[in-house]
Amino acid sequence: MKKLLIPLLGGLLFLTACNNSTDDKKETSMKEPVIKTEALTYSSENSMDSLVMDGYIAWDSSITGKRPVVLVVHEWWGMNDYIKRRVRDLAGLGYLAMAVDFYGNNKRADNPTDAGNLAGPFYKDPQMAKARFDAALNVVRKYEIADTSKIAAIGYCFGGTQVLNMANLGEELLGVVSFHGGLQVVTPDKSKLKAQVLVCHGGADPFVPADEVAQFKKQMDSVGATYTFKVYDGATHAFSNPDATATGEKFKIPISYNAAADTASWNDMKNFFGTIFN
Repeated sequence: MKKLLIPLLGGLLFLTACNNSTDDKKETSMKEPVIKTEALTYSSENSMDSLVMDGYIAWDSSITGKRPVVLVVHEWWGMNDYIKRRVRDLAGLGYLAMAVDFYGNNKRADNPTDAGNLAGPFYKDPQMAKARFDAALNVVRKYEIADTSKIAAIGYCFGGTQVLNMANLGEELLGVVSFHGGLQVVTPDKSKLKAQVLVCHGGADPFVPADEVAQFKKQMDSVGATYTFKVYDGATHAFSNPDATATGEKFKIPISYNAAADTASWNDMKNFFGTIFN
């Protein structure tokens, strides 16, 4: 009996040692992100555009080497803490992320009227929007840790529309993601559209009616675009922003936060990036 137990005990000790070794390796390889941020000002190279814009950049300093770049375009409120948080979240995923300030000169909105006035010109003049986007792109490309062959953009509400326009205008992007953005965009051109597209859409969004969705899909299909259209049932406009419910109640507008849609759309974005950055 003792002769049988000795090999068994030895085997158990060996397995325990192997499991401990594996656990140690996991703990060593799973480093906590160390997020570094930088606030900076920049301007457009467009001689007609003399605005000073506020940039916000974040990256994980615990990892080394170059990494993909993600530009983030704000909601119609302008540059705020919500967009900066998303930039830090992206840095935690291993990207070099930068918030794009479309309005410049410290312009922000705290009510729908002012927000509409600030956002309106960019819907009317996509080339002006492109100049603002390019200004940020020129800044982030200069970072040593930026892998300039792997650049994408995401946007929220107003920003979602803008990143779709940037793709349709031919920006050198691997992909764009629109979170609850409007879909009345620049008509896609097969010769210009290089980016893959992910649209994260609230199924109960009253600001983007079914006919607008159908028209968007028709336009994309007409040029053979590579796109994915995700719908989150019950989610309304601004579903990814935890502040949306209180804002909607304050100004009597139909927006609200939806935690399930927020999580699902963020995971869909991560999977999308995993595809385009490979």
